[in-house]
Amino acid sequence: MDIQSVKQRFGIIGNSTLLNTALQTAVKVAPTDMNVLIQGESGVGKEGFSKIIHHLSGRRHAPFIAVNCGAIPEGTIDSELFGHEKGAFTGASDKRKGYFESVNGGTIFLDEVGELPLGTQARLLRILENGEFIKVGSSQVQKTDVRVVAATNRDLLERARSGKFREDLYYRLATVPIRIPKLSERPEDIYLLFKKFSSDFSETHHREMIELTSEAQQLLAKYSWPGNIRQLKNVTEQINVLETGNTIDKDALLHYLPVIENQLPMLLGKIEGNFDGMSERDIFYKVLLDLKRDVNDLKSVVFGLLENNENGAVNINQSQNTPTYQNYNASGESRILPQGSVKPIEAIDSDEEFIEAETFPGNIENVLSLEAKEIEMIRLALEKNNGKRKKAADDLGISERTLYRKIKQYELE
Repeated sequence: MDIQSVKQRFGIIGNSTLLNTALQTAVKVAPTDMNVLIQGESGVGKEGFSKIIHHLSGRRHAPFIAVNCGAIPEGTIDSELFGHEKGAFTGASDKRKGYFESVNGGTIFLDEVGELPLGTQARLLRILENGEFIKVGSSQVQKTDVRVVAATNRDLLERARSGKFREDLYYRLATVPIRIPKLSERPEDIYLLFKKFSSDFSETHHREMIELTSEAQQLLAKYSWPGNIRQLKNVTEQINVLETGNTIDKDALLHYLPVIENQLPMLLGKIEGNFDGMSERDIFYKVLLDLKRDVNDLKSVVFGLLENNENGAVNINQSQNTPTYQNYNASGESRILPQGSVKPIEAIDSDEEFIEAETFPGNIENVLSLEAKEIEMIRLALEKNNGKRKKAADDLGISERTLYRKIKQYELE
């Protein structure tokens, strides 16, 4: 089947080179039974590509199911995917089939596959290797014949390097990778999509179709669209509902486009170090701690009066009317400071270890250990709530699933 026929059949809008390349790959791999990994940002249409692959395959008449791995709690995801036996856990009053058993002979689409817990990843790897699985609470090995199409908006190899995703599972899933371009990478398609969504809305709600001026079209194409196609559809529908005229100019369109601001634009451009796997909040805390360390280093150079003679000495210059303090820092440079300009501070062993005890107890290595602080906070929250994880998660401001994962990661059980 050629690309244009696929676009017409599945409602794909656009003619960009990147989009056509992704579609060509999907069409070629569809008749095979090879596993496919669809990569792309949220809102680019990854599930639509999985349906194209299924409906153009030899499994088209067999079941198809889409599973959002990130939306299923960690405690129940094994049961959802692989099933469970009666009494396998609290609340398991009946025997249950999992998705891999129910979709036998068909296709299963695993969206957000990068969010799977490591234990579930091991079970999935076994299915991909030999089609075998074991229900939760059972010891009987079962067979299934399911084609897996996975999708992610994360860098799975990067997650593998940080120990959050199995590298062997990645290579099993990515037998054929397909990358769907984000909307900002295909600006020539944006107005075509706008017209499509506007036409659909006008037909459904019997409204006059909205048109854009040339300036408004240029603005539409230059906007970054962080929410991709999903965001464009929402904006189109908002315009169709709220605008009274049928022609929209640039100024009117601006009211519907949220202002995109880069977070930490100055700090992130100047800091050094490896921030792989760190959240934006963790990065921000690290930046603040680095800044605190730099300020304290400066204090130690300017005002530090070292008691150890090997690192520095304090002398009063008697040849001047005004006594001065002479300080030798770690690099051997001397500073002459007038009396009265120096405030007494506690002597330290080295400049780099200086830190105000009343603010951050301990040395700088301990302060910068975000992992140690995270473990400490989790322990305190669990102790406070007598081991009740839901309340502890609420106190920490994280989801219960995230807390379960952290407890397992840090072996706090």
